[in-house]
Amino acid sequence: MSTAVEVVALMVSPVHAFEGRPQDGPRPDPAPIARAEVEVRAGLGIVGDRYFGQTVHRNAAVTLLDADSVPGVDPTVLRRNIVVRGYPIDTLAAGRMSAGRRFSLDSGSGPVEFQAYRPANPCAWMNVVVGPGAMKALRGHGGVRATPLSSGVLRVGPALFELLD
Repeated sequence: MSTAVEVVALMVSPVHAFEGRPQDGPRPDPAPIARAEVEVRAGLGIVGDRYFGQTVHRNAAVTLLDADSVPGVDPTVLRRNIVVRGYPIDTLAAGRMSAGRRFSLDSGSGPVEFQAYRPANPCAWMNVVVGPGAMKALRGHGGVRATPLSSGVLRVGPALFELLD
């Protein structure tokens, strides 16, 4: 059964801004790039993103977030690739070493299938970019890390979300 959702934001981060110690502040590199559409490739991630094709991030190449799980916070500062509204994304994750739920997202160009894995837990950097106490407050609401099982294009706007297992 499909659920109507909205793709609120699509973000591509060519470089990692949160390296080193949070108290030193983020690197002065470009912010994530908001896109109206992104190209997703099976097993690789989002074209142009820092985790695209990185073997070490094979099961975490794409991050998804439910905008409703972070009320009062601009979801783009959390640097998740795909931000949706209308489905509790955090429920898709499993334990650290096992797979979560399979699902698809279709924003008009055909479904793109994903395999969810672990939660995208917030780090200490959230206390810097969101505010003091954000890391603890966002625990369990930081989204999910996933790998794409099929290739396709996703766009900002109305979409259909479907659980596949």
